[in-house]
Amino acid sequence: MKKKNVINIALLLTVIALLVTGAMFVRIRPIADRVAVLSTTGMTCQKCGSAIERVLRANNGVAGVEIDLAGSRVIVAYDSKTTGPAVISSTVGCLGYRNSVANCLSAEQYRKLTGKDPENGQAGCGICCTPGK
Repeated sequence: MKKKNVINIALLLTVIALLVTGAMFVRIRPIADRVAVLSTTGMTCQKCGSAIERVLRANNGVAGVEIDLAGSRVIVAYDSKTTGPAVISSTVGCLGYRNSVANCLSAEQYRKLTGKDPENGQAGCGICCTPGK
């Protein structure tokens, strides 16, 4: 009877250890409450856009990224409790692309203007991306 209890406890501890180890590799996706629109120069091809998107998505707090090569814009949905437009702009700048924050909206304003969810990285309408709006 004692041997069976020891085996059960060992199995239970092994399962707990595996669950804890697996939990360390799970990244909880942030919920966007803000959208930053960066006016960016130097993006010439899809490879540029992919590099920017990959680096931004690796940042804590970034929930969605859209690259608009034709409009020279980077649209980033983010959790304002974790990151902000200055950090996002600096990240893009560190990749060698000149940029400035053209606009910053709430996620709800973005949805109303575009009819789209900012976390999906779908194209903007052009209205929300006009500086000063």
